[in-house]
Amino acid sequence: MGIKFLNQNITTNTVRPTGFKFPVGLTVLPGGGPDTVDYLVVAGGGSGGQWGGGGGAGGFRTATGFSITAGNDYPITVGAGAPANPNPGGAYGGSQGSNSSFSTITSIGGGGGGGGNPGRSSTPGGSGGGQGRSNSPYAGSAGTPGQGNVGGNAGGNNGGGGGGAGAAGGSGDADSPYLAGSGGNGTATSIAPSGTPATYAGGGGAGGSSYPESSPSGRPGGSGGGGAGGYNTTGSPAPANSGSGGGASGGTNYDVAGNGGKGIVVIRYAGSVAAGGGAVTTSPGYTIHTFTGDGTFTSNAANFSVN
Repeated sequence: MGIKFLNQNITTNTVRPTGFKFPVGLTVLPGGGPDTVDYLVVAGGGSGGQWGGGGGAGGFRTATGFSITAGNDYPITVGAGAPANPNPGGAYGGSQGSNSSFSTITSIGGGGGGGGNPGRSSTPGGSGGGQGRSNSPYAGSAGTPGQGNVGGNAGGNNGGGGGGAGAAGGSGDADSPYLAGSGGNGTATSIAPSGTPATYAGGGGAGGSSYPESSPSGRPGGSGGGGAGGYNTTGSPAPANSGSGGGASGGTNYDVAGNGGKGIVVIRYAGSVAAGGGAVTTSPGYTIHTFTGDGTFTSNAANFSVN
């Protein structure tokens, strides 16, 4: 029987009339949103330097069983990858990527790779940028603990690779075989749009030197999408939503380096769809919300019955 209410003002103690019922409590019914989720939050990658070091990967953070409140909205920020300096000829350094966030979780943008002129040093970030040639000290920049790794050191005319989520950037060689540093590898996670493991946040490769002329080409980026370094050519950009660092350019013509890759945020919970926001997919036992740009994750409110 439905609830009936008396349509009159009550100013004295009353006795419940036959056929009418006063509410006495609430019952929580199934159908509310999840109260724990798994997350992946990857920041934007740093850009590479000219005749320099590879860009560092964006900060990589992931966890399971993170507590949320059903019915609440959680803003999502997806960090942009850093653009490389568009002006060739100056051996400019790269820039830091932008942060990504979900609830109280923030991942730090990847550091920029160092440029080939003194004073155009690499910068720290989620993972640090690799150092460019001619910058003293030659050490690569630091990553953020729990999010990424240090960038590679420069060696003579060869820059260091950008740090990745899974490994530090490789260092350049001052002596034979005169190799620039490779980008540090990214990290694989099953908290991914497809529900199968994917790798994110690789460091960008350093640019190869033109001295000596027999120097090998620029070095590859790390797994997960790190851009390759160039050899008398431009550096390669990192793919969108990889959170990886851009590759450095190489050689004395100071070609433009590669941009860092935009970040990504993925939210996963057990069971069928019970929240909104992002691109929604399912895999056995899970619902997955993927954000490739800013948005809001909204956990469904609980359903109630009046007793």
